[in-house]
Amino acid sequence: MKEYVKFIDGLPFIIRLILAFPALDGIVYGIYRIAKGHVIAGIIWIFVGTFITWVIDIFTLLTTGKVTFFA
Repeated sequence: MKEYVKFIDGLPFIIRLILAFPALDGIVYGIYRIAKGHVIAGIIWIFVGTFITWVIDIFTLLTTGKVTFFA
């Protein structure tokens, strides 16, 4: 799982931003959160990320350059 975190962290900013769009966000960043040790947040992100929480990821990516909410 550490390889997955390194892989996502090593992607160019624009790719990480595209992965935060609806449908992709729930899967990609849900697994990312689980790999970082936030299992409950990751599971919630997988199911809710496609509809609502992707907005949070895009906001944190634009303001800090990385996914920071529960990650």
